[in-house]
Amino acid sequence: MTDQIFTGRRKSAVARARISKGSGVMTLNGKPLEEYFTTEKLRSHVLEPFETLEQGGQWDVSARLHGGGTTGQAGALRLALARALADYDPEWRTPLKQAGLLTRDARKVERKKYGLKKARRAPQFSKR
Repeated sequence: MTDQIFTGRRKSAVARARISKGSGVMTLNGKPLEEYFTTEKLRSHVLEPFETLEQGGQWDVSARLHGGGTTGQAGALRLALARALADYDPEWRTPLKQAGLLTRDARKVERKKYGLKKARRAPQFSKR
């Protein structure tokens, strides 16, 4: 289990996570969870797979995150952890899937089009 790396993606962020049974130590890019994700909302978002399975504090996590922003990285890590837990015990796959944790959020930023100010925002129109 410890030699397998699980990948999660969200927007343009990528998370590669490795989990093992332990005391709940999370190391993200060499920093502890509280230092890497400073807001409680992002921390609870990352820990959601463990909360769903009532496995909080029983797993050590080592992850490399890059790309995107903090929200995207938190979402990518959440997906990577859910995939790792589903692989560890196939019975956990059902509750994780029902909670929507194994679904890749495919939304990305829409590209800007020429003639427009943003992806869909057109310049102001003046009739006269």
